[in-house]
Amino acid sequence: MSAPTVYDVAERSGVSIATVSRVYRNPDSVRAQTRERVLEAARELGYVPSGNARGLASRTTGVLGLCFPDYADPDAEADAEADSDADDAVMLYSDQIIRGMERAARRHGYALLIAASLEGGPESLVAKVAGRVDGFAVLAQTVPTEDLEVISRRLPVVMLAGPREIDHLDHIVVANADGERELTRHLIEDHGLRRLAFIGGDVDSPDAEARFRGFQEACRDAGLPVPDAPDLRTTMMKQAEGAEAAETLLDRRAERPEAMLFANDQMAVGALRALARRGVRVPQDMAVTGFDGIPLSRIVQPSLTTVRQPIRQLGEQAVELLIKRLGDSSRDPVSLTLPVSPIHRSSCGCG
Repeated sequence: MSAPTVYDVAERSGVSIATVSRVYRNPDSVRAQTRERVLEAARELGYVPSGNARGLASRTTGVLGLCFPDYADPDAEADAEADSDADDAVMLYSDQIIRGMERAARRHGYALLIAASLEGGPESLVAKVAGRVDGFAVLAQTVPTEDLEVISRRLPVVMLAGPREIDHLDHIVVANADGERELTRHLIEDHGLRRLAFIGGDVDSPDAEARFRGFQEACRDAGLPVPDAPDLRTTMMKQAEGAEAAETLLDRRAERPEAMLFANDQMAVGALRALARRGVRVPQDMAVTGFDGIPLSRIVQPSLTTVRQPIRQLGEQAVELLIKRLGDSSRDPVSLTLPVSPIHRSSCGCG
């Protein structure tokens, strides 16, 4: 069966070919109702927009794609502006994935195309990338599952992080629960801490939820109360939200926790600064931990206890899986779990 064309989409949605083209090239120029009708027809047909259909079919673009939400953190960017030597130190999660993918892509003679904004909606993000690359990696919760199903019929797709939502796609995740369990165990057994507060992310964040499960397991193993939900949740998991969470926990009338465990390093860094402003000594009055192992965790004061995940290796492995899939589209899908390493530093009382 031949691949669906723009003509098929136009006929299915009852619009002109020009309108279909505008939906993908300039979506804001098309009424929302019409745009959705066209996109729904495209999904049903399995249509993938492409500026070069022949190149797409023969996989000769020489480009791999990466799709992820915009994780820019204004506070981290301000750190870089304040210290011109700190650019590498403030590299965040997505920056490290990009660096890993770029390095591996160059080894294989590929360029990397990045789509890092959800402006215009997930369909716009897919449209910008899918027709211009030979394959692409997608961070969990970036593109709706139904759209990935459509694209994966035409292109190799690797899922990064989160649960394996589509069985036939290659998938890479890190051992989030294991890492947080070991970190929490360290606070309980090695430092004798009992009143622990976990600050998580949005309930739709698979990595943050996995880390909370590891926290629950460590509490259960130690005979401590096991919370049903994090003490606090944040939406974007940035420095400002970490600082706000720390302030909130300090102001609660209940007994202060002995440790704040954050679902990522960015929030933990924000919390360190908020605690310093409030005169709370870390780790003497409060232990603080993060997760990710971003470079900034080494240079903040006090240095941050965290769980280092192999972020660049995530990017490198994504490229390797895409290259293998391009060479053999019939091979069985692969699901990799990369190990993590707890790093004990000053913010928990080590070092």
